[in-house]
Amino acid sequence: MLQLSFIRENKETTLAGLRKKHFANAETVVDQLITLDQQRRDTQSELDNVLAQSNIRAGQIGALMKAGDKTAADAAKAETAELKARSKELGDALRQIETDLQALLVTLPNLPHSSVPEGRAADDNEVIAEHGTIPTLHTNAQPHWELIEKYDIIDFKLGVKISGAGFPVYKGKGARIQRAMINFFLDEALKAGFMEVQPPILINEESGFGTGQLPDKEGQMYFATEDKLYLIPTAEVPITNIYRDVILPENQLPIKNVGYTPCFRREAGSWGAHVRGLNRLHQFDKVEIVRIEKPENSYAALEEMSQYVQSLLQKLELPYRVLRLCGGDMGFTSALTYDMEVWSAAQERWLEVSSVSNFETYQANRLKLRSKLDRGDGPAKMQLLHTLNGSALALPRILASILENNQTPDGINIPAVLVPYCGFDRID
Repeated sequence: MLQLSFIRENKETTLAGLRKKHFANAETVVDQLITLDQQRRDTQSELDNVLAQSNIRAGQIGALMKAGDKTAADAAKAETAELKARSKELGDALRQIETDLQALLVTLPNLPHSSVPEGRAADDNEVIAEHGTIPTLHTNAQPHWELIEKYDIIDFKLGVKISGAGFPVYKGKGARIQRAMINFFLDEALKAGFMEVQPPILINEESGFGTGQLPDKEGQMYFATEDKLYLIPTAEVPITNIYRDVILPENQLPIKNVGYTPCFRREAGSWGAHVRGLNRLHQFDKVEIVRIEKPENSYAALEEMSQYVQSLLQKLELPYRVLRLCGGDMGFTSALTYDMEVWSAAQERWLEVSSVSNFETYQANRLKLRSKLDRGDGPAKMQLLHTLNGSALALPRILASILENNQTPDGINIPAVLVPYCGFDRID
């Protein structure tokens, strides 16, 4: 959530950032916020003044009664009653203004970093790196949805029977390679200095709000109505919310967490060839990395996270590219996002397998996640921290690319780094 003080003091910068993200009616909304903020401050000032006067009058009543001046005491009592009534009116008005202010403020997305390119959609994203050689497949090579049926390692029909479309059943070597990837990704993260956590996969409304899924993506999450809990769309949500309403000691920074969870997304409105097979699911597995940083260190941390995710793709021997997302294709809460895409040889297209993002103070402001930081120029000051997260990695499209890129006429080769984890080097 953007800070009101920043919006008020940097109106043109705020408007420029909102326009880069193609936020509709930016000037109208910002003007409304500034007007409401002024009303809030004026109302608070008047309320403080009325309460001060009320306290003074209340203190005078006793003295007047003791002095025997009943007429003056009664007048003071009447004035005190009027002041109390006025303070109630002002208090009610202040609460309504604050409610209206909050409701409007949460509609604003995060402002993009200065390096974010202009653009409206995926075609406008900037390719900043490519790695690896795109494989040349044998004649009659197949997309992964045909390969998994051929080798009987994932059953979509059984998933439909049990749950519905988008809930596949992994079996045999399909289940073992899933477990292998999860363990490999977790082990690599531990080597890189991340602490593993195993969070809940159901969250309350406060947690969804804290990381920005609510109210922005409410329709994309599964909701357990009886208990008013949401199934997580990513481990980012519960892991980051570990630090909601927390003041972190400076000597504990940076925080580096990693966690594996299943993820659940309704993906409402998704259809077409691009969602076939493992390309888009309602339930999938993912290993997520989360960092909490001092503001001055967060962009160096983002580059480090990007390089870390790339190192996983290199170890899996998958050709990939890195994109810097344009303003119109970025997430609601992100200030800067890098997408990593792997080449799907049989589908002949790039598949997003990771997004690594810096949210700056946007999530921290919602979470009230702060630290008292010593800047060396006086007493330590309370400041909002920066939050970052990234997929490291999401399993479905990684598996799809492994199956397609490594297929041969008589089987599928497993990347060497996964062989010790899954116990086989081929699917045949």
